[in-house]
Amino acid sequence: MEKKRVLHIAEAMGGGVFTYLVELANGMCEDFDITVAFGIRSETPPNYEEYFDRRVTLIKVRNFTRGLNPVKDMRACLELKQIVKRINPHIIHMHSSKAGAIGRMMLSKQNRKLFYTPHGYSFLMEDISPIGKHFYRQIEKICGKRNCMTVACGESEWEESKKVTKKSTFISNGINIEKIQEAMEKSGSNAHIHTHTQGNHPFTVYTVGRIDYQKNPELFNEIAESLPEIKFVWIGDGEMKDKLTAENITVTGWLNNEEAIIKAEKYDVFLLASRWEGLPIALLEAMYMKKPCIVSNVVGNRDVIENNYSGYICNHLDEFVQVIGKLAKEGSEETVVNHAYRQVVSHFNSGWLIEKYGELYHEVG
Repeated sequence: MEKKRVLHIAEAMGGGVFTYLVELANGMCEDFDITVAFGIRSETPPNYEEYFDRRVTLIKVRNFTRGLNPVKDMRACLELKQIVKRINPHIIHMHSSKAGAIGRMMLSKQNRKLFYTPHGYSFLMEDISPIGKHFYRQIEKICGKRNCMTVACGESEWEESKKVTKKSTFISNGINIEKIQEAMEKSGSNAHIHTHTQGNHPFTVYTVGRIDYQKNPELFNEIAESLPEIKFVWIGDGEMKDKLTAENITVTGWLNNEEAIIKAEKYDVFLLASRWEGLPIALLEAMYMKKPCIVSNVVGNRDVIENNYSGYICNHLDEFVQVIGKLAKEGSEETVVNHAYRQVVSHFNSGWLIEKYGELYHEVG
């Protein structure tokens, strides 16, 4: 039987979305004919082709841009029309708000099954005005009436999706735990054997991701300034790097996923101070690595962290400082990191993600 052709459209081809797409495309290319049409971002790995199975077809959309740009957006639409015409997919799956809006407006009248995963709704962004939030919410409501199923990447995102469309479900993000385990073992440390290691190296708090408004580098910097005896590491890069001025912060620049895991394995605590999230891949990875995870109290983080059970949820600077200070003095509670680890293994692994999407895609036609 002919394989069903699946076209993934992703403007935001970087960070967690990139990792998600790699796992999804590679995991499903045995049963489906997979194509990924994508835009390049600064955080897109320069050797991105090497991450994908050779059976996955990659097509660069040259006019994809991060923000609103009517001229380039129209050109991107024309590019996508040509790609769809050439591939003639049975299923089109759009990722992130920009691709979701363009794809649903342009393709919903065609005789194909459409899916859309927001990976964090634009109207939840905190760096835009109330008018901007209202605009993005209205766009989602208009697009939500189209013939397309929204597949949220977590339960909280699903709750938001139900406010803008009647056609939604959710399949939680998942990580490839086998790959992470291999990288951990390459680090030279004993994977999953974590003790209070301040005698061997300075107690170190780390985060992973783009240094931008969403990830709240200002708060990360304030926390570091409040704890000068502790080392802080930001694995990543971005346009707000200049906000990380504390002397005890190191910025690594962009690393590939394996390099990031190997580096993170030597650190003590994972910190995610984001202003908003979808369902963060870096958090799931840290939970699997049995790092105590300290996160902001926002949508996405709350989907996977239960306060004082599988991690620590904080609301303001003093709480972050207090929790990190306590962990630096006393070490992590084994029950907390073990709960987080088991949660990832049972509910947030890429095998589960691929199985659920396989069921969803096979229901089509």
